[in-house]
Amino acid sequence: MKKYFIAFLLIILMIGIMTGTILAEDSLAEIKEKGKIVVGLDDSFPPMGFRDEAGEIVGFDIDLAKEAARRMGVEVEFKPVQWDGVLLSLKNGMIDLIWNGLTITEKRAEQIDFSDPYLANRQIIIVQSDADLVGKADLSGKVVAAQLGSSSVTAIESEPEIMASFAELRLFSNNTEALLDLQTGRVDAVVVDEIVGRYYISKRPGVFKVLKADFGREEYGVGIRQNETSFKAELNRVMQEMKTDGTGAEISKKWFGEDILLK
Repeated sequence: MKKYFIAFLLIILMIGIMTGTILAEDSLAEIKEKGKIVVGLDDSFPPMGFRDEAGEIVGFDIDLAKEAARRMGVEVEFKPVQWDGVLLSLKNGMIDLIWNGLTITEKRAEQIDFSDPYLANRQIIIVQSDADLVGKADLSGKVVAAQLGSSSVTAIESEPEIMASFAELRLFSNNTEALLDLQTGRVDAVVVDEIVGRYYISKRPGVFKVLKADFGREEYGVGIRQNETSFKAELNRVMQEMKTDGTGAEISKKWFGEDILLK
């Protein structure tokens, strides 16, 4: 009897593994059947994804996502979500991808999967141009700002002694609000993704400066639900194709003036 029971359990286990594999391999077919990819984003995150003067969602990641969807034979819909709840929006099926300057972290990887990395990034410290600040030690007693739920917060928290020296770590719903408060002097520094921060600074010459110190280097990837193997493989394939044929470089030059995609 014991032998038959063990055999029965092995059969159940095999069925579970096979079913899981089938479901994973159906992920691309499900997207194609639906006919569109729903991309979740913070729509106030220039130059990755933001609204132009006409209210249209534009940006570097927007152009990449549109081209990737076209090559996959589907439409793309951009759905603004609260950034501190973006992982939950992906996991519960409200969106299919997070494509919005999403930093690959171990903590996030416990909940979601990622595409291959496509951009390198740093967590920079922005202050007013005339501020008497040089390094992280100078943030002692200062009000430091970051976006709620962002990798900037994770980077700061990874240096607890520095964080403990702040007068306050003030969290904002988006980086635009944080940088506006820096400009008006309501906060002393903003920790933000370099790609976003430098784009913002370029629009306001002479107002801000970037300290030489930073809170670490990282990479961007597209967020995907776990176990969506075939969808992830196809996304990685078209992204690599875009790099190889020069389309990715064209999009990068449009937004950054040079090709900054990881090869």
